[in-house]
Amino acid sequence: MAIDPQEAEINALLDLPEDQPIILMNLLRFNEGGEKTYEEYVRHCKVHGPRFGVEFVYLGKGGHVMVAEDGQSWDAVWIVRYPNSKQFFALLHDADFKSGFHLRGDSLQEAVLQVTTPWDI
Repeated sequence: MAIDPQEAEINALLDLPEDQPIILMNLLRFNEGGEKTYEEYVRHCKVHGPRFGVEFVYLGKGGHVMVAEDGQSWDAVWIVRYPNSKQFFALLHDADFKSGFHLRGDSLQEAVLQVTTPWDI
């Protein structure tokens, strides 16, 4: 099951306009006992993310599924806003942030990370 993005997916963000925010939707399925480890990761992100203008928009536990196929329910969702691709890459390459990134992988069984951009209608 997928957990971490591959380098090609990360580098594709270089094609986004540098002045456009990136809103990253995280759909998360935890390993047994992984929720506590992910909580450590969230605390780690809240220490380091703000240095790069990161906003933590929403973190919620999965609840009642109204419409989904089997296997499409998630344990949690986390929506994170990065001011732009430059700041996203700066955070990913920050040594202090990277020191705790393993907590994410240690806690997850599966994840979907979907980059979204504002849809102005």
